[in-house]
Amino acid sequence: MTLSARWHDLVDRLADGVHLLAVSKGHSATLIRQLAELGQQDFGESRLQEALPKLEALADLKGLRWHFIGRLQANKVRGVVRSFAVIHSVDSLALAERISRIAAEEQCCPQVMLQVKFRNDPSKGGFSQEQLKQAWPDLIQLSHLQLIGLMTMAPIELSLEQRQELFRQCRELADQLGLPDCSMGMSGDWLEAMHAGATWLRLGSILFGARSMAKSSSVDDINAV
Repeated sequence: MTLSARWHDLVDRLADGVHLLAVSKGHSATLIRQLAELGQQDFGESRLQEALPKLEALADLKGLRWHFIGRLQANKVRGVVRSFAVIHSVDSLALAERISRIAAEEQCCPQVMLQVKFRNDPSKGGFSQEQLKQAWPDLIQLSHLQLIGLMTMAPIELSLEQRQELFRQCRELADQLGLPDCSMGMSGDWLEAMHAGATWLRLGSILFGARSMAKSSSVDDINAV
């Protein structure tokens, strides 16, 4: 299947209100441009240093919207705030506060997803449900963040049924907090996520195939495949 055929097939299967985030980490600006010409506007990157040359090469495509989906280190916040419209991986109150402060200095207001863990998983960051509820009064006071949703990942050892239940928990928590979006579901479990109420599906390998650029072993690369 060609890239065009894979994209059309996925888009045709999306439920109303569900958006495809094309995870372009590890793929070239040329492939991103091909997808953009088909109508794809939202692209996800997880490493700032990899993303910036692509953003520059594709600056003529004014309709693109860039999502940061990797683990965000404190020293990369300014670069991400300057270059990305949406951040999916805000995993602590301290990080949210730093983003809001720097966004104020940069005179912008990025959209933010709060990363939540619904299972104990040492390999992934994120608020527990209880931590998020405790931090919520402080989070909603941050004036230079647009809190739009929650992001989560299912541990790989879970069955597809267990993943769908985890995604349902995420949807329920987002609804309780009055947040419209849920960023959840990757190439191996996107159907389960969609049925559970995802609004953003982070799809990489099912769309692009094998990565065309060198793979990174960085921890920043864990949030979508």
